Amino acid sequence: MELRSPGSVAEATGALGNGALVVAGGTEVVPLLRDGILAAETLVDVRGALPRGVVGERIGAATTLADLEADDGVPDALREACRLAASPQLRNMGTIGGNLLQATRCWYWRLRHPCRLHGGERCFAREGEHREHAILANDHCASAHPSDPAAALLALGATVHTDRRSLPVADLYRLPTSGDPATTTLQPGELIVELEVPRPDASVYLKAMDRQRWSFPLVGVAAVRAGDTTRLALSGVAPIPWLLEGPDGLAAATPLPRNAFKVELAGALVSRALAAVA
Repeated sequence: MELRSPGSVAEATGALGNGALVVAGGTEVVPLLRDGILAAETLVDVRGALPRGVVGERIGAATTLADLEADDGVPDALREACRLAASPQLRNMGTIGGNLLQATRCWYWRLRHPCRLHGGERCFAREGEHREHAILANDHCASAHPSDPAAALLALGATVHTDRRSLPVADLYRLPTSGDPATTTLQPGELIVELEVPRPDASVYLKAMDRQRWSFPLVGVAAVRAGDTTRLALSGVAPIPWLLEGPDGLAAATPLPRNAFKVELAGALVSRALAAVA
C-alpha cells in the first residue's frame, strides 16, 4: 500500500481517484481497512494539505476534536459534542472533517452482512438486534449515525466548504435508497476543506449513552438559539444526523420493538436542551 502526503489541497485532490482513500486522523479509515470493509492501494494523508485551527467562524477540516473542545471561541454545543465524542486519545487524533463522514456503527454492516448499505435487499437490524438503532427514517435502513459533532453543526446551521463548492451541513447528508446506499452527497474525490460555523446566542449538546464516557450516543440532542429561532438536531436516531422540527417532531418516530425507549429518552433530552438555551 502506498501512502502519499500532499502539501496542498490541489495536490491532495490530484492524488485522489483510482480507488485512493483519504486519511487524516485515521481513527475511522484504519479500522475499516483492517476489517476489510474498505480497500485501497493508495492512502492520501491530508493532514498537511488541509487547514487546522479556528479563525473567527472558520474551522479547518484538519482541526482535531481535542482542538475544538479546548477553544473558548467555539460554540458550546460543538465543544461539548467534541468532548463527549470519544476517548482523549481518539479526540487528539480524529479530525472534524473525518468525524462528519463516520460510517454507521451497525454491527450487521460492520460484520459485512449483505444488508442494504452493502447493496443487499434486507435490513438485518430490523429483524434482529436493534436496541441502538434508528427510530426515525428507518424504513429502508435502521442504522444510526454516530457523530456527535455532526448533530451540533447541523443545529448550528454550519456551512461545509469543499474543494468544489459550499453547502449547508444539512445538504451534506442524504438518506440511503435502494438505488444509492450513500449517506453523504460528496462526489468522488471531493474533499472537505473547512467549516463555517455561526456564533449563536446560546447552545448546548446533551447525550445519553450506555457508559458514562467514551461511548456512541443512544440519543444526542443539540439545541441552538439565535435570536427568536431555536434549532434542534439529534444524533443516534436516524441513518443521518437529524434536524428535528420542534419537540413535536418526535411524534413521527417509528421505533422498532427493542428501541422504543429511545423516543422517551429523546423527548426528555429535548426538553432539557430547550430549557438550557431558553
